[in-house]
Amino acid sequence: MAKPLIHLVAGARPNFMKIAPLVRALQLDGRLDFKIVHTGQHYDREMNEIFFEELGIPQPDVRLGCGGGSHAEQTGKIMLAYEQLCNEQRPDCCLVVGDVNSTLACSIVAKKAQIPVAHVEAGLRSGDMAMPEEINRLVTDAISDWFFVTEPSGLEHLKREGKPMDAVFDVGHVMVDNVLYQAAKLATADTSGFETQAFKAAHPRYAVVTLHRPSNVDGDDNLRRVAGVLRRIGEQVPVCFPVHPRTRKNLEAAGIDLGPNVTLLGPQPYMAFLHLWKDAALVLTDSGGLQEETTALGVPCVTMRDNTERPITVDEGSNILAGTEPAAVIAACEGVLAGSGKRGRRPALWDGKAAERIVQILAGRLGA
Repeated sequence: MAKPLIHLVAGARPNFMKIAPLVRALQLDGRLDFKIVHTGQHYDREMNEIFFEELGIPQPDVRLGCGGGSHAEQTGKIMLAYEQLCNEQRPDCCLVVGDVNSTLACSIVAKKAQIPVAHVEAGLRSGDMAMPEEINRLVTDAISDWFFVTEPSGLEHLKREGKPMDAVFDVGHVMVDNVLYQAAKLATADTSGFETQAFKAAHPRYAVVTLHRPSNVDGDDNLRRVAGVLRRIGEQVPVCFPVHPRTRKNLEAAGIDLGPNVTLLGPQPYMAFLHLWKDAALVLTDSGGLQEETTALGVPCVTMRDNTERPITVDEGSNILAGTEPAAVIAACEGVLAGSGKRGRRPALWDGKAAERIVQILAGRLGA
């Protein structure tokens, strides 16, 4: 008898970090078949063979090639391509992760085809409807069949929204599974070829910055605000900023100088970037995933946003939600650098075994 088939849907680079532990757990368990479906939402030249080797997973089984375009164009292209795939393969479950357009598009297609939808990282809410991710989260959770939750706030939101609690599972976090797995691999890896190694070797104590949200890096006023913060931090400690090419272009076009103590690098491969930030005295970010990863490894983090959909990183972890006003962000960063930052603790169930729990539950639900 054929094993139940799961589609593991990924569209953007961080999605692969989340499905990698699931692939490893599925391979180990053996009761379910799976196919990795890469929608192509983000075409990333770094997502090559070595990228998948780093993650310990095989290349995608299916590449839908649906990159580019507006939100609507991209979502529409993914829906059309994924509908055709579902008609051909008839999976027993569509598993989506996170909150990107691929998450939304494939969950809608699967649900209409009467294929059960499992949402990993369900229930997260920022309350900010200006974030496309918030809309994707809300719509996906409105139609999912099984909800895999990373933190208590997710349970509360899903309960308030009327989801059947026997379909909601508090399992821990696959992103944490991945960072613990990769950190263990990094301990014995040759890091001499990493671009980040030279910076680390030159600077025993340093800060790492990753900013990409439009509210921080689009528009001259936002960029000048960010530049003021980075120059101020740079007065106290060398800063490494792996910067998106678009942001670098915006900085150059606006004639903004970040000062001599801020080193700009290009986007980094996962392991090279982990090698950099895991030993930082401070991480300043507006990323959702990095808030969680820093908490998992106990690295002090300041988040330059007015809200977070991951409150456990603030309540229990090493994250400080500083807002976007430069004075408040600088004060939070200076506090961390002066030694008053918090290491926090790794939340319960963030133990590297979330994927195993998810596979156990899915095997039961799918009658494997």
